[in-house]
Amino acid sequence: MTKEKKSALATRAVHAGERPATGRFTPVATPIHMSVGYLYESMDDVDAIFAGAQSGYVYPRYGSPTVTAFEQAVAELENGESAHAFATGMAALHVALLSAGVHAGTSVVAAYDLYGATFTLLRSLFSSLGVQVHFVDATNLESVERMIAENRPAALLVETISNPLVKVANLKALAELAYKFGAKFLVDNTFATPYLVRPIDLGAEFVIHSATKYMGGHGDVMAGVVVSSKENRNKMYEINKLVGSTLGPFEAWLALRGIKTLPLRVKQQCENAAQAASWLQAHPRISKVNYPGLPGHPQHNIAQEMFGGTGFGGMLSFEIKDANQAAAFRFMEKLKICLPATTLGDIYSLVLHPATSSHRSLTSGERARLGIPDGLIRFSAGIEDIQDILGDLSQALG
Repeated sequence: MTKEKKSALATRAVHAGERPATGRFTPVATPIHMSVGYLYESMDDVDAIFAGAQSGYVYPRYGSPTVTAFEQAVAELENGESAHAFATGMAALHVALLSAGVHAGTSVVAAYDLYGATFTLLRSLFSSLGVQVHFVDATNLESVERMIAENRPAALLVETISNPLVKVANLKALAELAYKFGAKFLVDNTFATPYLVRPIDLGAEFVIHSATKYMGGHGDVMAGVVVSSKENRNKMYEINKLVGSTLGPFEAWLALRGIKTLPLRVKQQCENAAQAASWLQAHPRISKVNYPGLPGHPQHNIAQEMFGGTGFGGMLSFEIKDANQAAAFRFMEKLKICLPATTLGDIYSLVLHPATSSHRSLTSGERARLGIPDGLIRFSAGIEDIQDILGDLSQALG
């Protein structure tokens, strides 16, 4: 029997998760199932669903049809067996780590260059619960191997494209190191999205998304999702039944709607980010631009190979020359089109000051060690006309 050929990503984004068999008719778009309870003619069916022996729905903390549609769509885009959705990206990350076997007496090796809340989750919460956390430069494979060999962690955690310095992780090489020493490999793929890369194809066991960002894509929904094996999905399901970080059906519907245009949006965002990075690099008031699409970026070649020519992402960061916090704030206040908001991946172009927002929980020394000065601005390219974006940056820089 020949294996059925998969549709292209753009086609799957439109159709994945939609139109499950419902009987005499099938809605073209997934409905929003807002019910808290579900009725069955036979109590034996309810018992079987509670036992996990039969698919179905009994209570929204355990799942709902609209959430299932979203989960199936994300799993399809990421080439994964299964997915579990959560109320937030941080909840998704937290439960993924627990499901990977991180608990008191174990250790985690994680990239230094992570989203600030992720860094704090590991350093503060997991450490306080008896987990040994070791941070490492994930772009230095020798350092990673040495750290894993010395500590034999339960999990290795990295971001495909890091927040906010947009370093690019060599996922295939890191996966090989993780499994060489028996560690689960977890990848936060929020910045890259499955449009650029599907980490499961390169050896990741858990792929995490803050679906608030590119998945939803319109700045109107908060959600998280983890793609993994069916076995790991069952572990996350059992944990989340107790933790209760459940994605609501309306939020799932919004995120599923957003996925339909993901390839179109990210393609445009990649193009806009690439042009903005080149323009900023030539500007006299900018001292540094971090963008993997620039030939001088340390991981440019890795990104080029791993992303396969689809682009280099819609995220970049740049340093305003000799700028302190006040100067960075004044620049952001002058912007008209690029919005100063604490999110990313929207249709809007967005700017953020990492030192006082995404990485505020880090000490000044930790930020300095990571390379996050007060003059650093994170930029998330939207889908506006690039000339309008560049004009806005130009007038704000003065």
